[in-house]
Amino acid sequence: MPIPWHSPRVSRAFVKEGSAEPPLVVPRAPLPAGVPNYVTRRGILQLQRERSALEAARPSEEGEHAAGALASHQARLGALELRLASAVPVDSSTQPHDEVRFSAAVTLRDESGHERRYRIVGVDEADPAAGRIAFVAPLARELIGKRLGDSVSLRQQGSATDFEIVAIDYTQE
Repeated sequence: MPIPWHSPRVSRAFVKEGSAEPPLVVPRAPLPAGVPNYVTRRGILQLQRERSALEAARPSEEGEHAAGALASHQARLGALELRLASAVPVDSSTQPHDEVRFSAAVTLRDESGHERRYRIVGVDEADPAAGRIAFVAPLARELIGKRLGDSVSLRQQGSATDFEIVAIDYTQE
């Protein structure tokens, strides 16, 4: 059984001397089966920069842990190449600007006037702390298809809060 990326490492006391630990490869964000790998223009550039940086940072083939480091590096590069090969770039200019779709920045306002802004992006671009949510996330699925002025009810800390969609913007950053 593979070791999940978040599992604690096994103590060196339990590893046979001279054996190499399996390479630790952080998995890419998962895509549900059969779902296209939609990406924004920014997202495809981000993946390409990541590939360039990874190619430039190839570990040395010398040293005590060289084989494991090289195997880990190749696995990460392989996973990234697969994600790039499956990428389906979405041109935001082709989206209906009066409706929430992939790549939209959506501004929501609650009943007290507080606003939040989320951009719906590809799974590799998602950064919830920065307001970038993957198109497969529950919040994105709730917003997609809504129009300006529509309301959505979102659960926060155990209670539902109603929000109105006050802006839909496809201008890229």
